[in-house]
Amino acid sequence: MFFVRIIALPLSRHLGVKDRIWIQAPSIPKLETFYKQNNRQPSQSEVVSLARQCGLSQRQIHTWFRHRRNQDRPSNTKKFCEASWRFVFYLVAFTAGLASLIDTKWFWDYRECWNGYPKQPVADAHYWYYIMELGFYWSLLLCVSVDVKRKDFKEQIVHHIATIFLIGFSYCDNFLRVGTLVMLLHDSSDFFLESAKMFNYAGWRKTCDVLFVFFSFVFLVTRLVIFPGRLIHSTMVESLDYFDPFPGYFFFNALLLVLQALHIFWAYLILCMVYKFVFLGKVEKDERSDEESEDDDGAEEWPDEGEGDGCWERSESKGAMNSKLASLANNCVLNNLTNQRSMNSRLPKAR
Repeated sequence: MFFVRIIALPLSRHLGVKDRIWIQAPSIPKLETFYKQNNRQPSQSEVVSLARQCGLSQRQIHTWFRHRRNQDRPSNTKKFCEASWRFVFYLVAFTAGLASLIDTKWFWDYRECWNGYPKQPVADAHYWYYIMELGFYWSLLLCVSVDVKRKDFKEQIVHHIATIFLIGFSYCDNFLRVGTLVMLLHDSSDFFLESAKMFNYAGWRKTCDVLFVFFSFVFLVTRLVIFPGRLIHSTMVESLDYFDPFPGYFFFNALLLVLQALHIFWAYLILCMVYKFVFLGKVEKDERSDEESEDDDGAEEWPDEGEGDGCWERSESKGAMNSKLASLANNCVLNNLTNQRSMNSRLPKAR
């Protein structure tokens, strides 16, 4: 909260982040009660029932719920603040992790992760690196109900739980050396993604596209090449040269495989965005976004405040006006055709 109020909000105004203004749904008590207590997206049978209760058409019910859902969508400012906080954390975590690991033997040779296991000393820097990462992922899990909800909401929950189990279990089982490498590998691409989101919400398209290219390259290399080809191979194959498999060995590798499955899922979404970037020339939106297209074509007028439960008394007059306009347009077309024929008849025969 301190970061958002002191740094993120002023930064969002400085970069020109603008919030979209949605159409406000009128106050209809019955629909509002159903929206809060039952379902935000009613089924067809529920729409028919609500239309009878409120004296509205089914189209008007759908329009009201669409406008009401749009009102609850997070603003660009909120998403910018969330992305900026994660950007700062990932950047600090990656820098701190790299500084604490670059002088270690296992950073350059993964077999050193198992040399002398399980009696391996733990440096203070690696202990605090673990505590910082564990606290952050606990915060993500506990704040999932108030953070921006995206299409991969369920996958994010699985990722947070698997990461918490992985960090906690690797510490208890003294898999700290390989655990620090896993955390550093994940932090290496995340700050590129969050910075791209920040500039996307600010409307800096070219900067967002450049950062997205960097993120895509780093993510695909680290998550689909280095992580399975080096780290998982080391934990599953090279580690057996130093100890016999035990239950913790299987549990630890199972958690790593869960993370790898999520990496493949997110790589698919990234490749979809890369396809749009290559063929459309820009990244139009995050594939995980929960935005709903606003369809105002033929949207019916809402009643003024104080018209009961919301009957559209203007619909009849609007229909009559539309019929008059249609007949007027037809008369204009007929008149134009008649004038054109009379003019053609007066043209010389030579033409």
